[in-house]
Amino acid sequence: MQIGEVAARTELSLRTIRHYEETGLVVPSARSQGGFRLYTEADVARLMVIRRMKPLGFTLDQMRDLLEATDRLDAGDGLDPDEREVLLARVRTYEQAATEQVEKLRVQLARAEDFAATLGARLEENASSTGA
Repeated sequence: MQIGEVAARTELSLRTIRHYEETGLVVPSARSQGGFRLYTEADVARLMVIRRMKPLGFTLDQMRDLLEATDRLDAGDGLDPDEREVLLARVRTYEQAATEQVEKLRVQLARAEDFAATLGARLEENASSTGA
């Protein structure tokens, strides 16, 4: 599929997808005869991993590291048990960091919801006291 369809499916801008290509995070699987980038389902899945990591505060280097680890695990060819365990440990580290960040975001969301409710209550109080 071409970059426009990938952008629509991933909800990423064309510019963002091109940036990820420039940084080596996602490279189109092929080019058309006209030079258009062509992406596979695996490329889209890779972009979705990146898209999910970004709001959790992961850096491009961390994204690259995780993707490399998962790529090597997925390939599985020639991995000795020790190397496999090292890769799994890297992935576990990212899973733990993601879980911790999700918890922090839950706390922030709860605070934001409390704040919005406080403002809403204040508006209701003022509307009732002014007869509006």
